[in-house]
Amino acid sequence: MTQLKSHYAAVVVGGGQAGLSASHYLSRAGIDHVVIEKNTVMNKWRDERWDAFCLVTPNWQCQLPDHPYDGDDPNGFMVKEEILAYLNRFAAKVNAPVLEHTTVTALEKRGDVFRIETTAGTFTAHAVILATSLYGEPEIPRAGERLPEDIVQVHTAAYRNAGQLPEGAVMVVGSGQSGAQIAEDLHLAGRKVHLATGNAPRCARFYRGRDVVDWLWDVGQYDITVADDGMGKKKHDTNHYLTGRDGGRDIDLRAFARQGMALYGRVRGVSGGKMLFEPNLKANLDAADRVYNGINALIDRHIAERGIAAPPPSVYTPEWEPAHETTELDLEAAGITSVVWATGFRPNWAFVGLPIFDGTGYPVHRRGVTDVPGLYVLGLPWLWTWGSGRFLSVGRDAEHVVGALAGALAAGRREGAGRFAEAEEVS
Repeated sequence: MTQLKSHYAAVVVGGGQAGLSASHYLSRAGIDHVVIEKNTVMNKWRDERWDAFCLVTPNWQCQLPDHPYDGDDPNGFMVKEEILAYLNRFAAKVNAPVLEHTTVTALEKRGDVFRIETTAGTFTAHAVILATSLYGEPEIPRAGERLPEDIVQVHTAAYRNAGQLPEGAVMVVGSGQSGAQIAEDLHLAGRKVHLATGNAPRCARFYRGRDVVDWLWDVGQYDITVADDGMGKKKHDTNHYLTGRDGGRDIDLRAFARQGMALYGRVRGVSGGKMLFEPNLKANLDAADRVYNGINALIDRHIAERGIAAPPPSVYTPEWEPAHETTELDLEAAGITSVVWATGFRPNWAFVGLPIFDGTGYPVHRRGVTDVPGLYVLGLPWLWTWGSGRFLSVGRDAEHVVGALAGALAAGRREGAGRFAEAEEVS
């Protein structure tokens, strides 16, 4: 077990793939550090994924530092147990100095030294990397408080399978990646599913003979950065819904509707045992399909410009349209006994007592480097590219952040900062 010291050159907050990637590069650079994890390493992958969970991107995109995908199915999609095995092998390689079951309760800066308060004690550091991601605490709307008491409520972080829910129909709220996949999981289990949609876009799984991710890699989409024109708002975008289940396929909510799934617009509240919806189901479906066709059109242009031999192009045409917009639903009359909240997470940065956040609560940074000297963020969606925060590019982001951190520490040593020398002596 890692023993807490009075001072470290660097501290990493968060023991997921981002935090361990940072530890990998800190160790390579010979920088004394510790990783603080409030639960256990990689706990979200183990404890907050449903039984049928699998990767949405192909296995070949698993490119953690010095730990590329090492299986025999690069174009497949690892299931939960395979993902955990892959991550456990990575954690063993990194062998990070981790303090598990330790919560950071306060982070402040005094002069050029950070003061970190934790449940295991207080210590100082010259640099801190916040690798806690945006997926901190499950987000459940206040409307959940007004649901009838006999309805079971489960967030996606706690959902495991259809069998854990009481018999009866299920309302899934949210049609992002998790919501759409869990709605499918319940649908395949023979449950009557009601799905409240949102503004999530969708993407084809395969198009013109290849996985769409492969095409987008060739097109260069994964090299686009948030610094490019019009990309600054991408960090707030919802991920496209599709699945890698059973070898990968599209998720088409209209097809689900033809098979008996009930679809609604965005939830706007709960009142008197009824769930209320905005009349925007058609708009949500149409917007998702525009993105779907737009991605395919981008691939079409790439194929045409390069004269690539491929199957002919196609355009998705809806085969189902909502006959009307349902704006309220009596939950008891519909036989709904449980609600799965696929409404995302909220970050928990309450312990950070430093001015690095914008009006939305998102940390302001340039490729992980904040305006507070020595403070960095890592593992966020679109930290720099589309692959940031994922197995694909979190390692590249970590390498950049640790490079900036190492440079700053070296500059401090060259300047002979008295406080730095004193702290090094204490440690």
